[in-house]
Amino acid sequence: MEFHNFYLIAVIIGAIVLFSLEIFSIDVIALAVLLSLIVGGVLPLDEAFLGFGSETIIIIVGLLILTASLVRNGVIELINLRLLGKVRGDSVQLTLILMAIVSTISSFISNTAATALFIPIASGVAKRTNTSLSKVLMPIAYAAILASSVSLIASSTNIVVSGFLRQYNLPALGIFELTAVGLPIVLIGLLYMGLVGIRLIPQRETPRRLSEEFGLRSYLTEIIVPPGSPLVGKTIGEANIGAQFDLNVVAILRGDQQITAPHAYQTIFANDILLVEATRDQILHIKDASGLELAPQAAFSNHELDQLEMGLYEAIILPRSYLIGRTLRGINLRSRFGVNVLAIHRQEETLTQKLSQIVLRLGDVLLIQGDPEAISALENNFFLRILNPVKERQIDTRRTHLSLLIFGGVLLVAALGLVPLAVAILAGTILAFLSRCITPEEAYREVEWKVVILIGSMLALGTAMEKSGTAAFIAQQLVKWVGDAHPVWLLSGFFFLAMLLTQPMSNQAAAAVVLPVAIQTALQLGLNPRTFAIMIAVGASTSFITPLEPACLMVYGLGHYRFFDFVKVGFLLTLFIFCVAILLVPLLWPL
Repeated sequence: MEFHNFYLIAVIIGAIVLFSLEIFSIDVIALAVLLSLIVGGVLPLDEAFLGFGSETIIIIVGLLILTASLVRNGVIELINLRLLGKVRGDSVQLTLILMAIVSTISSFISNTAATALFIPIASGVAKRTNTSLSKVLMPIAYAAILASSVSLIASSTNIVVSGFLRQYNLPALGIFELTAVGLPIVLIGLLYMGLVGIRLIPQRETPRRLSEEFGLRSYLTEIIVPPGSPLVGKTIGEANIGAQFDLNVVAILRGDQQITAPHAYQTIFANDILLVEATRDQILHIKDASGLELAPQAAFSNHELDQLEMGLYEAIILPRSYLIGRTLRGINLRSRFGVNVLAIHRQEETLTQKLSQIVLRLGDVLLIQGDPEAISALENNFFLRILNPVKERQIDTRRTHLSLLIFGGVLLVAALGLVPLAVAILAGTILAFLSRCITPEEAYREVEWKVVILIGSMLALGTAMEKSGTAAFIAQQLVKWVGDAHPVWLLSGFFFLAMLLTQPMSNQAAAAVVLPVAIQTALQLGLNPRTFAIMIAVGASTSFITPLEPACLMVYGLGHYRFFDFVKVGFLLTLFIFCVAILLVPLLWPL
């Protein structure tokens, strides 16, 4: 084995381990991989950065901007109102209808965006049918992911695969080329969820609790014991905080000292900050209690409450949110938007840090306080998705129809082959800017730059694997190992390899690692490389057996799921998708 082959394999293994551990952000890992390729001399400097200026990046950035234009101008919301407002039925029927709508929309926008948009709608359906929220949220996340192979633009993974095909001088994927296999996958997935999957999903809360709307999940918040409080000098047991307010004291902050899991005999001192777990209603009772106060950074003063029409809202942190990876102290939402965060909820994790020091994550649910206009500003900036809507949003139907026309026009001219997809998307983006469907400032804020950096770096990795001969070397070893085995077994192996890698890694990174090897293997065996590319595109988008996919992470805490819930429901679904793919892909793209 040549040094470059050994070095590149080591870089790939290291990247997979780092992606799995999630110690660093995916974009940081991707940039480290890129730097390793340059430092190791695997890829010349003049070729290392070509991925960032590639057609693939232009398509992905343009699609993100056009999708943001659709969302901001109420296109998705209008579709929801017209479709869901007219349907009636029991909980299973409504869930299946909701899944069908989500999968249709997710065929043209990213699955994370589709899931984020439908979480409040799914919550409303659950309340309307008196159904456990857990029975509704996982199905909509799965429906969004199922549609990943319906069209080229349904997932950036497909665009990455198409870009790799171009690197090997093969025709790029057509905009609806994947539909022949993607649509059956959606239909089988919906059928499975309706007949089997929905019955495997546990009911995490009772319908009675759901009918009381939100506010029943356990939050972490801070309460202060002021110097004049009657609780000063008493023990936690004597103060009777747990029984009186139904609170769970998880820690006491006393200056620089932190007392975790304090016992009943722990004495309370003046100016102690108690970290407690409580529901929304219990937090409101604390505000009215004598001898206890919410922490200053977590509550408005009585004067401010009198002056403003304050409301209490629950909101989930979205992918691409400015809040992810930041602390409340660093964000300072009060000075920027006039709102305060009262508490934080994170599924299956007891938070013991001071509220302002907790690093926020995707899927965290925040209890926020502020006037409706300020809360709407937060949602409009896509920092958060409000779970209990602030007010009915007024939709400007002129730009709604215009943004939909621009998006539809891009798809039409690209599908008819009048211009390349990248050119059509670039033209559509310019039209969206000129027509003010979205401003450049809004558009750039909506671009998922982490994914752009990841894809640009992974394209460089794919180029390095090809140029260095590493992909060909690994392919040679595979050819020797499989011997005279039927190509369908090899095709199956690449599907499961891509599927397994996409659990700890991003879909795009998994495809970028597996695809060069698969194409080289196909070429050495005299098989059709396009068949392998299609199979890997499907496998890399099959992210059902863990909650690590962003669409699943968003519903993980809200639905009170456990990790094994996704294994139980997603394992059979993955097998069904494989059966569909292994039957149709070799048939439609002959080996």
